[in-house]
Amino acid sequence: MSVHPPRGPSVRLTWVQPEDLVGHELRQAAQDGRDAREIEERWYAAGGAPAPDRAGASEPPAPPRLRELAGQLLDELALLESPLAADEPTGLAEIMAACPHWPGPPEAAATVGRDRLHAAWLGRAVGCLLGKPVEKLPLTGIRALARAAGNWPLATWFTEHGVPPELLAAHPWNRRSAPTSLAENIDGMPEDDDLNHPLLTLLLLQRHGRTFTTADLARLWLDELPAGRTFTAERIAYGNLLAGVEPPETARFRNPFREWIGAQIRADVHGWTHPGDPAGAAAQAHRDAVLTHTANGVYGAMFTAAALAVGAGGESDVHGCLAAGLRVVPPHSRYARAVRLGIETARAEGEFDAVVDRLHTAYDSTHHWVHVLPNAALLAAALTHADGDFTRSIGCAVSGGWDTDSNGATAGSLAGLLAGTPAALPDHWTAPLKNRLATSVPGFDRTGFDTLAALTHQEALRP
Repeated sequence: MSVHPPRGPSVRLTWVQPEDLVGHELRQAAQDGRDAREIEERWYAAGGAPAPDRAGASEPPAPPRLRELAGQLLDELALLESPLAADEPTGLAEIMAACPHWPGPPEAAATVGRDRLHAAWLGRAVGCLLGKPVEKLPLTGIRALARAAGNWPLATWFTEHGVPPELLAAHPWNRRSAPTSLAENIDGMPEDDDLNHPLLTLLLLQRHGRTFTTADLARLWLDELPAGRTFTAERIAYGNLLAGVEPPETARFRNPFREWIGAQIRADVHGWTHPGDPAGAAAQAHRDAVLTHTANGVYGAMFTAAALAVGAGGESDVHGCLAAGLRVVPPHSRYARAVRLGIETARAEGEFDAVVDRLHTAYDSTHHWVHVLPNAALLAAALTHADGDFTRSIGCAVSGGWDTDSNGATAGSLAGLLAGTPAALPDHWTAPLKNRLATSVPGFDRTGFDTLAALTHQEALRP
């Protein structure tokens, strides 16, 4: 007689359940122009559901037959060729060949000072922290909460003070972030993947230098990054590594998030350590990005790294930085079109709310809120509209919704870099951070941003 233990509640791990991945891959197929109608019909006929809209895992778990079908359909979807592939390559040589204005090597060696890097680290943290409590909230909720507190356009931290209880009930803060990211709760910089990944990049450069390989990054993640601190494409790639899948196939195998924002949030240190060298920064960011992403997902990292490299050189304004970022992105790609749309819309509209409304009209019905394309358009629009002003840069980036903490972080990174010194950043933003961040990356918990700037400066000086 066999005795079976009582069945307990299932583990619904976000971003990896096969039955949840199919809906995301079907949406990506539609964006790519791949004809997945027959596969889609089979999925829904079998009882499959669309991808979760905002959560990472659906309830309840799929029965075994549906989960098995999900894996099969993911493999079939991977075989469908995209008509956009020629305009959106992933290999670095092909990307460079597609970019008619790919930057040449710098004419003279540029340097970046510790103060500029300190301001960049602070700016990234501040922008990330500003966006944390409203991550996953719809645009209407973000606007309502900020207006109720008299904080619109965004000029300071979100707060519950003065916000009616019924509004808080209708638009609850991000439950994991509110205890550490509302004005009344901030006590140093809390942990976030938007800061963990720059720390890991710093570790990568310290251990392997500028000649690191994608495999070096993969081993570093397995050694130093807890799996539970990864999300979307990074979590899929991590699982693929554990299953014996080699990079860069880790970015492609059953990974519907390969064109989401994850690689873009990992690009900052690549840019900061290549002052005046956008091509070098983009190439280095590419080796990082292909562990988890393809095509437009990779372009997000390259664009950001190139823009920050020009900012680190200290010879350009924000508009020149954005233009430099576009030079390393294939001009016929959807990523390049998204950035151009953001810049053009910001120039055409006087009020930033109108800019945001136009971008949401363009993307809301077709793209997930973490996909790189809507966020690239918003980031470019925010930076263009703010014209270098730090508070307006992070405020516009966060007020536009979608991936609020990631967009705030990248906007703050570039705006802080261009400000040039921590003293140029308003004290009401930087003082609550108390020169301290929390992280699960070994060796960095409670490290000060001044120390991070010094360590980054060492890597910027390394040949």
